[in-house]
Order: sequence, then structure tokens, then C-alpha cells
Amino acid sequence: MTVTKEIISAIGKFSSATLHEAMGKFGDLPYGIKPISHKMKVCGTAYTVKTIPCDNTILHRAYAYAKPGDVLVVDCSGYYEAGYWGDLMSLGAKTKGLAGLVIDGCVRDADDIEAMGFPVFSRGLCIKGTGKHGDGTLNEPIILGSCFVNPGDIIVGDRDGVVVVPHEQAQDVIEKATAREMKEANVRKELLEGKTSLQIYGWDKKFGF
Repeated sequence: MTVTKEIISAIGKFSSATLHEAMGKFGDLPYGIKPISHKMKVCGTAYTVKTIPCDNTILHRAYAYAKPGDVLVVDCSGYYEAGYWGDLMSLGAKTKGLAGLVIDGCVRDADDIEAMGFPVFSRGLCIKGTGKHGDGTLNEPIILGSCFVNPGDIIVGDRDGVVVVPHEQAQDVIEKATAREMKEANVRKELLEGKTSLQIYGWDKKFGF
């Protein structure tokens, strides 16, 4: 399935949690990967990267090769004691039109990145620099936590976390997410009318109310 700008726009209207639920509680990246600023959101197609521990040369190649609208999704081989990404790389990636960075590792220069408005989701912050050996892979499948990420999958991130929507399931996920939001809208209406969640979901009969 071709992922169009319209599909990206449609999926980007949903929260990460809604998409995760719509996929049957699938597609979530490790919970430790969060935006460096709570206001940051990201949505775009995955350009996958795998670094060797404590080395970021391949990230310089990645943002140079990726296309506008791509999100760099990075596996740092389980090594977190380094700042793999900073303000200068963010400036370069933003200038090229990339949608953001999701990295299973740490970054630095957080204040400058936040000020320029480039979405960065990471495990945390680390001031330690990296080596420049240059090994790793580009635009090949990677695994983050228990989630496979393929090039071209759709990445959505917000304050709650990051979810991966397989590109071939995009239209189905949009439909299920839409249905879920309609259902939740009805629940909100009933809550405002004074019903409890026990009553709405029928649990009052099970637990007594």
C-alpha cells in the first residue's frame, strides 16, 4: 500500500494511545522513549537506522539521505550512555524537511532543539559525545523493544509515547481508530450525564453498585 500525504494527515489526527488500542494493543515502542518537550508531536514515515554503540556517524548519513516527511527511527544497539544527536543535526534535519527523530538512546542540546521546534523523542539526555567510526545500517528493518519497524511504516508520537503503524495496515487502522473515537465520545456524553464508568460498561452488575 502506498502511504500518501492524505493517509499521513489522517493518522496524525489520532493520539498514540488511540492508534495503539485500534491495532489491538500493538505497535508501541518502549515506554522510556518520550519527547524532550511535552508539547512535541511527530507523524511521518519511518527511515530506519541502526548505530553501533556510542557512535553517530551513520546518523549524519541518515538525515542526509532521508526524504522530507520522514522520521528517523534509531536503534542504538542498547547503549544509552551517549548523546547521539544534538542541535546541529536537528537544524540540518529540519532544514531538509524531516518530520522528526525517534531514538532508542539519548540526545543532548535539548534547550536548543526545543527552541527550534524539531520533534525529538528519546530515552533521555546525555552530555557524553560519540565516536565517529561510521558503522551501522540504513533503511533496513529494526526492532525496538518488542516492536518491528520497517522502512515506510507510519510513526506517531506524542507526550504519551510512540506507536508504529505498519504501512500496509494504515487504512484499516484509520477506520478502527475513528470508530474508537466515536465510541469514546458517547462514553464522555454519558459521563457528563452523571453515569459512572461501572454503569456504562456494565460492570455494576458484576461488582455491585
